[in-house]
This record gives sequence, structure tokens and C-alpha cells, in this order.
Amino acid sequence: MFVGELISLGVALAWTATALFAEVGSKHMGSLSFNIMRMTMSLLFLVLTLWLVMGVPYPRYADAGTWAWMLMSGLVGYVIGDYCLMQGYIYIGSRFGQLFMTLSAPTAAITGRILLGEQMRPIAILGMVITLSGIALSVLSKSDSAEHHGLHFKLPAKGIFFAVMAGVGQGFGLVLSKMGLQHYDAALAALNISQDAVFEGALLPLPVSLCVPFAATTIRTYIGLLGFFLSLMLFTKDGLAQLKSAVSDRKAMWCALGSTIFGPFVGVSASLLATQYTATGIAQTLFALTPILIIAPAAFLFHQKVTVREVVGAIISVVGVSLFFL
Repeated sequence: MFVGELISLGVALAWTATALFAEVGSKHMGSLSFNIMRMTMSLLFLVLTLWLVMGVPYPRYADAGTWAWMLMSGLVGYVIGDYCLMQGYIYIGSRFGQLFMTLSAPTAAITGRILLGEQMRPIAILGMVITLSGIALSVLSKSDSAEHHGLHFKLPAKGIFFAVMAGVGQGFGLVLSKMGLQHYDAALAALNISQDAVFEGALLPLPVSLCVPFAATTIRTYIGLLGFFLSLMLFTKDGLAQLKSAVSDRKAMWCALGSTIFGPFVGVSASLLATQYTATGIAQTLFALTPILIIAPAAFLFHQKVTVREVVGAIISVVGVSLFFL
């Protein structure tokens, strides 16, 4: 009983661990170096996974349209989104960073309406308002100063900017991924490969429907790794020296490994498995619990003071996200 729900809760816990590892790692080696290490490890895990479930270490039968959309998704979701997320962790920490990631749901809803023609129900609009209200409650405070009256942000402006861009990037990237997956499914259908089939030569015979998301994620990871590497080389001094220093930082490398395992590997795999045992809406709602689950460990590990207002704000944001999946 409740197998899917328990797996979904496990996904939220995995993503909580990912965020905590990422905060420590990005502060040690910088967001670009950390993302390069994370993308490299992710690619190794994904290539191995494809070899096991598809029989080849590359996205089998993916056509040009699939590659184009997934590369755009990787550019927006990984290169822009993940860079901003790690920068956000540096300025405001993973606890508030994950809170702003709830913006991905309304962003995906708006982008899906524009690009895919998906309907936005009134309850989704209500969800947007509630999500934004929860974030505002957490990050705004009333000034007690005689010189400044009214509400003000209690977090650095740079941190808020990067966190907002991270949430928007993830939501936009998700819609682009969905378009890429549609092309992938069409390419497989044109070859008369059903979603319940098993790839020839696969060492781990899983249905095509479970294998395709891993293949699509692999394409995103290629552009993510390339984008982060070029950014490091073009926009920083002594990029190769920074990478060498990052590799020698054992604590940061362990954090990169932990972030990779609990994020792209265990997190993605378990999220796909969860939807097989419970309704997608229930699974997505439980996935969104990360901003709440991260409060206690972040406060303990990083000695952060947590207010009731911040906890209530996180809960309200998660409630708002849940409305998108009703």
C-alpha cells in the first residue's frame, strides 16, 4: 500500500539532499566548476544507464527534432537555470533557493500555454497567486527602522535575482523537454516501436516509456556540460586552473558526487518509478515538499535561524504548487 506515495516522498528527500550537497560544493569551488563536475558525473551515470536499458551508450533512435528541442532545454534548464541556482545557493543558501524553485510550476504553466497551447484552469491561476504569496511571506519583512518604513527584502538582491531565474529556467526548460519528448515518441512510433516494447540488446529490459526520459536527459546533459565548460573558459581567468583546483578539493568533489547521485540519478529514476505506482498529480505534489523538508537540515547543518513566518511561507508555496496538479 502507498508504494508510489512513499517513493515520491523519497524523491523529495533525495532532492533535499541534492540541494544541501550543492550549497556546500558550489561555495567551495564556485558555481561553474561545480556544475562542470556535476554534469560530468551525471553524463557518466546516464551513459551507463543507456547502455543497460537501450543496449547502446547513446540516445537510440532520437531524431534531429528531438536533439534540437532537448539541446534548447539543456541550454535553458541546465546552463542558465542550474548556474543561477548554484549562484543563488551561494548568496541565499539552499533553503531559500529551493523555495524560489516553486516558481518553476507557474513558469511551466505559462510557457506551456504559449508553446503547447495547454489550457490554464482557474485553479492553476489561483496556484500561482498562492505560490507567489508564500514566497513573499518568507522573504519580505517589515522594517523597524525609523528611516525605512514598510516591507523590504531580507535577502540579498543578487541572491533573489539568481533564485528567481533558476525557477523560471527550470520551468521553461521543462516545457522544452516536453516538446523534445513528443518528437522522440513520434520518431519511435514511425519505427513501429511501442511504448511497452523493450530495446533490442538491452541488458536491463525496461519498457521504452521508462528508457526515453533517460535518453532525453542525456542530450540535455551534453549541452549542459559543454555550456558550463565554455562559460568557464570564456568568462573567467585561468579556467583550467580553477578546474584543477576544484578536482583537488576532496570535500567539494564528494559534494558533487552526492549532488549527482541524489539528483539526476536516484532522484530522476525514482520520480519515473513513482508515477508508475500513483497518480502523477499526487507524485508531483509530494516532489514539491522539498522547500519544507530542507528547513530542518539546513538550520542544523548551517546554523541558520528559522522563523515561523518562513516556515508558513514555505508551506503556502507548496500548497500553491499542489494546485497545479489537481
